[in-house]
Amino acid sequence: MVFSQKPSLDQINQTGRNTMSEHLGISFTDIGDSHLTATMPVDERTKQPMGLLHGGANVVLAETLGSVAASLTIDLNRQICVGLEINANHLKGVKSGLVTGITTPIHLGKSTQVWEIKITNEQGQLCCISRITMAILDKK
Repeated sequence: MVFSQKPSLDQINQTGRNTMSEHLGISFTDIGDSHLTATMPVDERTKQPMGLLHGGANVVLAETLGSVAASLTIDLNRQICVGLEINANHLKGVKSGLVTGITTPIHLGKSTQVWEIKITNEQGQLCCISRITMAILDKK
């Protein structure tokens, strides 16, 4: 298990209240030993003018997953984690429904972490793949 703490999904979802995650309808749906899963609706909040899921919304889902997952691997009384770099390849357009993001660790170091996020449509087709690098900082 990569997570040093494993809160309930309800607790994780509560941390997103009054944030961009809540505004976009992101909901955490599964936490395993080495992955975290969340969904996001494809609707008027997350579409671009052409009627497709906005690439930036994909990145918000990816960063949310990577950041929350990283925070579950550290002692939050002593450390914080912040995004250092994120990239995303948008592979398939999505017009409606829900997308699901799953993040898994690639590297869990003392000062940096790298997480991969795969976002799929309701048919299970890969729509976006992202990677986020997190900096792990000691609290001052």
